[in-house]
Amino acid sequence: MGTVAVVASVLLGIVFVVAGASKLAAGEQWFTNAADLGAPRVVARVLPWVELLTGAALIFRLAVPAPAIVAALMLVAFSVLIVLRMSDEERPSCACFGQWSASEVGRGHLIRNAVLLAIALVAMLP
Repeated sequence: MGTVAVVASVLLGIVFVVAGASKLAAGEQWFTNAADLGAPRVVARVLPWVELLTGAALIFRLAVPAPAIVAALMLVAFSVLIVLRMSDEERPSCACFGQWSASEVGRGHLIRNAVLLAIALVAMLP
């Protein structure tokens, strides 16, 4: 299972690095998207950096399983925000990967997060 965990960790790390870098590249638009989803500005300001650090730790398998746990918790939090917006019948744009991925939140985002969460669970293995 070690090789599978390493591959899962590296793949998830790449996803988180791309997500964090894309949010930083989006600049002010990222803050608008985050606010529309219900994230406080302080969270929106810190999140890209946490994603970058988590991604790097996953790629280099540092402090296993902590980075995978952090990634899993972020994915759950993102999913909760999406479900809350959808239950309010709101469909703001989710710029999970910056502006190039901006699209109305929906079931596809939840399915993607569920797949990434499964990968995070595998990445937690030693």
